[in-house]
Amino acid sequence: MKTIGERIFAKDAEGRLLSRIGTMFFRTPGLVTAKGVHAMQRLMWIEELSKEHPLSPEEEEAELAESVDLIFTEDLVLIRPDPNRMDLAFRADAELQKMVSKRAIRYLNTNSAKVRSALRDRGENWRMSRQPISQDDMSALIGKAKVAIGEMPIYYYNHATGTRYLTASSYGEIASLDDDAFRRQVAEIATGLAKRNRHGQPEIDVFPTTTPPEIKNGLKALKADEADIAALRAAVGRIDTDWRMSLPAELRDESVANVEWRNAMCRALTRAPNDTGVEEQELVAGIAPEFYRQIEWLPGARIEDGEVIFDEIYDEAARTQDPELLAMCDNRVKAFLFNTTRLYGRIAYINIGRIVHSLARDPVEGNRRGHVYIMQYREVDDAEPTVLMIRLQKWGVAEHLDEGKSLLQSIIEADEYSDFILDRRLMCRQLGMNLPRRISYGHFSEKYRGNNEYNGCVVRTAYFVRSYVRGIASDKVPVARLRNPVWAQKFARLMGEAAAVDAIVGRRSSVTKELLFDKNYEVVRLGEDDLPAEVKVTDHAGSFVNYEHPIEDYVPQYAGFARRREKLVADYPQFVRAYVEGFGRKLAETQAAYRSRRAAFDELFADRPYDTNGSGAYRWACILRRLDACDVDRVIGVLKASIGC
Repeated sequence: MKTIGERIFAKDAEGRLLSRIGTMFFRTPGLVTAKGVHAMQRLMWIEELSKEHPLSPEEEEAELAESVDLIFTEDLVLIRPDPNRMDLAFRADAELQKMVSKRAIRYLNTNSAKVRSALRDRGENWRMSRQPISQDDMSALIGKAKVAIGEMPIYYYNHATGTRYLTASSYGEIASLDDDAFRRQVAEIATGLAKRNRHGQPEIDVFPTTTPPEIKNGLKALKADEADIAALRAAVGRIDTDWRMSLPAELRDESVANVEWRNAMCRALTRAPNDTGVEEQELVAGIAPEFYRQIEWLPGARIEDGEVIFDEIYDEAARTQDPELLAMCDNRVKAFLFNTTRLYGRIAYINIGRIVHSLARDPVEGNRRGHVYIMQYREVDDAEPTVLMIRLQKWGVAEHLDEGKSLLQSIIEADEYSDFILDRRLMCRQLGMNLPRRISYGHFSEKYRGNNEYNGCVVRTAYFVRSYVRGIASDKVPVARLRNPVWAQKFARLMGEAAAVDAIVGRRSSVTKELLFDKNYEVVRLGEDDLPAEVKVTDHAGSFVNYEHPIEDYVPQYAGFARRREKLVADYPQFVRAYVEGFGRKLAETQAAYRSRRAAFDELFADRPYDTNGSGAYRWACILRRLDACDVDRVIGVLKASIGC
């Protein structure tokens, strides 16, 4: 490929890029990186070709039609695709990979659904996703972003663009200032909203950026130095009221505890020029807000004519042994791809990512395998993609080898644990837990890396797959919904029913023995009326950990669900009543179901080993005895007393 200009990423003696743009041509292969704008680079290319033989207007047009714009940053090559000619963008991508690492090539125009769809269909969500950030780090980022300009620290500062964001709540704070400080602050806001900084970005902007333009225009029009102070305060007050009324319900609570607001503010503060990233909701339609910046999408494969073609970056990682690339190229992703394409029919595409941080409100359940994955795939005949969650088995062959056990014993115990997991799922369903309808179970092979003598040998790793449950995690329900008494009452009743089953099956962290209820596993699914219709428990992890103590001994812990929301709901007594009623009714119904069909319960695991040291069958028997002996009225009395009602 002929090149006019410097090589990509070439720098001068002071370390500055010699060129920040490029144009790639395909009819006559070539790359222009000479300084100028893209239009000038196209003229340079035509002039260069004309030296060999003059081009007709039609030939010139054909040369220009088969070209792609590039932008160079310090460490990235950005392809600016025409959404209607993604074939050219992918040709440019392939050529650029001969010059730079694929990880350094990204796409602009990802705000276009056509661009996102084209990349997604190639199994390349990973090239559009944003860098994951923990929930704690998001909260810290927002906390540190609060700055002042010359007056009060009422703005949130984006370091990349230099823009300071003003929120409705921060704006409302200025009303408490004395008259002189009030005038100065209003003048600062009005002036900043009308200015652009050296990056060409607004000096001050309103948050959220979807705020009606009338609010922003009203702020700009404030005449702080001319207006009578009473008139000025009245004008500021009117804008304050209008602004708050215009806010979407989910953004009215300006707190990092509000997931929707935290995500939106984090998005605003991390936005950068030439942004190539997109949000999780744009990659997976309908995914819950708690997944924002929590998925690390990974290189996988594209599928062409039924053939699986693994991403070229796997070859690059193997060739260079670059630690960063090796970390990206997760061999478990390859295994999931193999198994999926072997088991399913005609696959159009697959994208796989891993959840890098716990999504729980207060994570306590450790996962020794370290990873939960998400898979998005579509079969050729399906209109919409399917989204699945993949969780590696917590105790597998590798974990037992780490304990110093023999390979044979490790295999046996890992298989027994797989059975135990599936048996517990059946136990939970038998007792009324509302679990995902189906799960599947798979294995893949990987090398064991540990201190055991079997280091380096190939072992089998087990994993479980379930459908992604769409809805709102109970611990992430927006405050705006809880303020609605009808919504809150239905939510409380359903959560009371879920809590009763949770208590029956003795669900606890196997590590800390803490309660897992209301910590991200319970998902509220809404009906057509937008009110809670059911609570689905996404994972039965921790069930049957507590199988010995009477329910009344630990039911006080379930009071936390209500107490945590005391200041959030409009009618707390009604909320508590609904929760307690749901708990009591479900507990009584489950007890009655057992007593009316004892044999169906007692004999369910009669063929399983019965070991008082804690086998599944023994725990099942203990749970049933505890349920039968339970005094429902006494349990409800203890729960009420613990809540304080």
